[in-house]
Amino acid sequence: MRETSGKTQVVAVALVTALCMLGDSMLYVVLPLYWREAGLGSLWEVGVLLSVNRFIRVPFGPLVGKWYERTGGRAGLVLAVVLAFVTTLSYGFQGFWLWLVMRSLWGFAWTFLRLGAYSLIVSVADGHNRGQMMGLYNGLYRLGSLGGMLAGALFASWYGLQPASLLLACCSLFALLLVFFYIRPGYSSRTASTVEEGGESRRLGLWRQAAMQKTMLTALFVTMVYQGMFASTLSRLVEQRAPFLVLGAAVLASVVQGLRWCWEPWAAPVVGRLADRYGRRKMFAATLFTGSLLFALSQAGVPLGAWFAVLFGIQLTATILTTVMDTLAADEAARHANSTAVMTFYSVITDLGAALGPLFAFWLDEHAGLSAMYMGLAAALLLIAASWSVRQRRESLENAP
Repeated sequence: MRETSGKTQVVAVALVTALCMLGDSMLYVVLPLYWREAGLGSLWEVGVLLSVNRFIRVPFGPLVGKWYERTGGRAGLVLAVVLAFVTTLSYGFQGFWLWLVMRSLWGFAWTFLRLGAYSLIVSVADGHNRGQMMGLYNGLYRLGSLGGMLAGALFASWYGLQPASLLLACCSLFALLLVFFYIRPGYSSRTASTVEEGGESRRLGLWRQAAMQKTMLTALFVTMVYQGMFASTLSRLVEQRAPFLVLGAAVLASVVQGLRWCWEPWAAPVVGRLADRYGRRKMFAATLFTGSLLFALSQAGVPLGAWFAVLFGIQLTATILTTVMDTLAADEAARHANSTAVMTFYSVITDLGAALGPLFAFWLDEHAGLSAMYMGLAAALLLIAASWSVRQRRESLENAP
């Protein structure tokens, strides 16, 4: 059997993730409309089902990381595909408790998918192309988000929730072919001899290193802001700024959110290549500065058209920050013998940030107001950007001849 290239494997694991995400992505569009067909008693139950998979990933992340440390390779991906098939198929049945169990299992499956992909990228990429590989993965797997929302909504409206679930579940099984034909059986193990030059191969003191702490704390805050606070308050922000619009805040907010999934499949790989070429830390700091400015402008009295452009700009900075941040975490992992442990911690941190974001957002909205919250986020992003900029300049001076 011929050797499969690293890029081919990254494309394969991204498409595996996309196929497995079809059913989950469908629910975010379909379940708020067809919740009675799912046997649910209230919209409150819809909220619980759409969020429980995020919370379940936090405690189970370390366990999945241990799995990959011990077994490595595609076994975890096979399990994830099977779980994705079972959970997507179950969306055609009724009952809140059944759905709660299945949504929890999906959180487990997603953890296997993401950690498996991270481990693969760390093992096949190097410092010169890691951004490109991470961008390629982030861009391609978002095809699952887009496809699930579009195809799921169409089939559910035409034939009902049960046929749509059956169709998407069958589609997810094609991921098994990609796993067995294009992904090597073992890839996640790293020994001291494979650690990148200048790295640290000892586990003792791993989490005490300043670079590691800074990367992880930044990841926690950025995911909390973008995936949690901004995403959960966007409809309220639109309603507050333009209550007179006919389409309604919820529809306009969904358009702003959905356009990101439209551009991300091609934008994320471009971002990754640019980060490799011009420097990841420099690009990260510049995007944080831009995000700070845009969050502040969202509370300024700019014309309505320009204000919506600001919202799209925030979404674009989310695409850039996610890809570059994932690459920075992979850089840290590549410097250590146990790269899986590093990426597991990063995965847990980002899941925690995304889960805590809505809680902090609505608490701050109630006690301080939406405007004060967004200005506070702008100030915090500015401080983090300055910190990364100082670090990047210091490293440039240290590496200068």
